[in-house]
Amino acid sequence: MRLPLPLPWLACIAVAVTGCTTLLPTGQEVLPSHWHSYDEAKASIEAIVPGTTRAADLATMGLDPYLDHNIQLLTYSDVVLRFPLGSGVATEQLDTGLRECLAAGKSCTGYAITARDIQHDHTGPFLQDALGFKRVVETRGWTFNALVLLVDDRVVYTLYGGQPNLYSREVTRQPLGPVQNLGDAIPMPSLH
Repeated sequence: MRLPLPLPWLACIAVAVTGCTTLLPTGQEVLPSHWHSYDEAKASIEAIVPGTTRAADLATMGLDPYLDHNIQLLTYSDVVLRFPLGSGVATEQLDTGLRECLAAGKSCTGYAITARDIQHDHTGPFLQDALGFKRVVETRGWTFNALVLLVDDRVVYTLYGGQPNLYSREVTRQPLGPVQNLGDAIPMPSLH
C-alpha cells in the first residue's frame, strides 16, 4: 500500500505547477489622486490659464486642497523659500506671473501638488527569491509634481515636472541564501 504524499510535498508540487511568479511579493506605492497617469496630471495643469483661472475654477477641475490629499497649501514664506530672490537670477528674468506673486507679499499663496503610482514586483526565479539567494525587483510607474501660484484668488503661475515613465531593476544576490545574515541574528556577549 502506498502512503499519500506529505502536505509540504503537495504544496511544493502545487507551487511548481501553478507558475511560481504569482507567489512572489509585490508592492504598490500610490499617493492618491484622481489622475491615472502622468499625462492626465500634465493635462490638468496645462488646462490652467494664468491670469484667468480662479481658485474656484481649480476646485472645479479637481484641484481642491481641502478634498485632495496630495495638495499642500503654500504660504508666501513657502513660495519665497522655493524661489529665493538673492539666488543670482535677475528679477527681470523671472516669469511675469512669478514676479507678480513674489511682489504681492502675503497675497501670494500656492498649491504644491504631488502624485505618484509606483509598482514593485519580484520578477526573478521563485525558489531563488523565496530562499533569499537571488532577488530581482522591478519598479515601474510614474511621479508628478506641480506648483500653482495665486495672487489673492487668481492663478498667476504654473510649473510641473516629474517622471512620466519610471523604471528600475534591482538584483540582490546572497550566495549563502537564508543563512547569509545569520551572524547578525546571534547576540554578541557583553564585554563588561
